[in-house]
Amino acid sequence: MKLTAPIGNTQSLAASLLLLGALFISACSLGFEHIGGFQPCQLCYVQRHVHYAMIPLSAISIIIIMRGAPAMMVRLLFVGLAGVLAYGAVVGFYQAGAEWEFWLGPNDCTNSVTITPDATNLMAQLQSTKLINCSVAQMRILGLSFGGWNVVLSTGLVTIALIGAFASKDALAPLFKRLPFLGQWMTAISKPAQAH
Repeated sequence: MKLTAPIGNTQSLAASLLLLGALFISACSLGFEHIGGFQPCQLCYVQRHVHYAMIPLSAISIIIIMRGAPAMMVRLLFVGLAGVLAYGAVVGFYQAGAEWEFWLGPNDCTNSVTITPDATNLMAQLQSTKLINCSVAQMRILGLSFGGWNVVLSTGLVTIALIGAFASKDALAPLFKRLPFLGQWMTAISKPAQAH
């Protein structure tokens, strides 16, 4: 598929799914931290920042599709999004491998701690502060740590971004026929793009 091929419902759905995926992953990571009490390590922050960046980038892709941007611009944006997501997946893979002791993790990878200037509270803070090592899984869900789940979810989003970049505008037509409401929504988003 050429990068200049027309765009349509397939690209609208890909952009929408990337935005929803980034919002879901960001909400989960913030929920595990602020509700569940799991503190992120430095590698966790790198992976989070990828998904934080994906929120406005995916929204931009939806906007430029709605405004009828040239097909090459839209498809190249999807290639860029796939690259950003692949970077996050590689960092997650590295962290998950270190957690399973397939290789060594970084020596200096822990969460940052702000020490209180008040000496009377220093001992209490030191006793309650928990340093998080990047090479130790805090929790496993269905056998995967947070880093492992990032690999799975980011790889799925990479696939969606590559579909947006290289699939034809009608590649998902069978899906839209089975789910007409989805097809109508995507047509509304990509209508200006189809006019070109």
